[in-house]
Amino acid sequence: MSPRTTRTAAGARAPHKGLPRRRRARRVPVALLLPALLGLAFLTLPLVGLLIRAPWSTLPEQLTSTEVWDALRLSLICATAATGVSLVLGVPLAWLLARTELPGRRLVRALVTLPLVLPPVVGGVALLLVLGRRGIVGQWLDSAFGITLPFTTTGVVIAETFVAMPFLVISVEGALRAADPRYEEAAATLGASRLTAFRRVTLPLIAPGIGAGAVLAWARALGEFGATITFAGNFPGRTQTMPLAVYLAMESDPEAAIALSLVLLVVSIAVLAGLRDRWMSTP
Repeated sequence: MSPRTTRTAAGARAPHKGLPRRRRARRVPVALLLPALLGLAFLTLPLVGLLIRAPWSTLPEQLTSTEVWDALRLSLICATAATGVSLVLGVPLAWLLARTELPGRRLVRALVTLPLVLPPVVGGVALLLVLGRRGIVGQWLDSAFGITLPFTTTGVVIAETFVAMPFLVISVEGALRAADPRYEEAAATLGASRLTAFRRVTLPLIAPGIGAGAVLAWARALGEFGATITFAGNFPGRTQTMPLAVYLAMESDPEAAIALSLVLLVVSIAVLAGLRDRWMSTP
């Protein structure tokens, strides 16, 4: 074997000799580890404190009281209704943003996502100015049809829909952008209308995104406080949802407030567990 052949063979084998069999554990710099642990403690200690101070012995009694049950029932009904409205209005809106060349699309997307960063109390004030009895649209609804939306159960659904629907729109728009539009084009070449292609082809493709967005919207609606208390008020049995009941119980019955907070905590954990495989798993 010539020296050149030997060098070539050695050179070919050299990379294999240099490959480590196991990945070495990376040492975390102390300068990063300390603030990371402080941040973790800052986020988890309040939740641990909630679990420690929970009235476990009287928890069944707290959760079966009339006031708590009314708040739970109203919250579940309103959050589900708000999610349904978000699906009916949000899915077409997401399709419009993802599949069409809409003039001013960036502005429309900014307006759609504005409730995500807008303080909920401001959203409630805006709803009052538009849908209140003296609002831009509300005064017409009151005079023409006798419909009053503020401080009603319907007002709770409207307030929750306002803050929850952007979560659904963002999720569905992302799913639409990830879906291959050639399937819709193939359906169109076979004679399917745009509506039929959307119903038979697009919806099955983006079903996981719709499901994830619906769960997020439902959880956001369930925990809504600011816009609800501003637009719908805090009337037990009619507009008092779980977050409002927690706020009111903190002054008169702290144990009931902790019990309701535990329910909201369990719901939040269930939502995160349900979305873990979609958004939180590492490749």
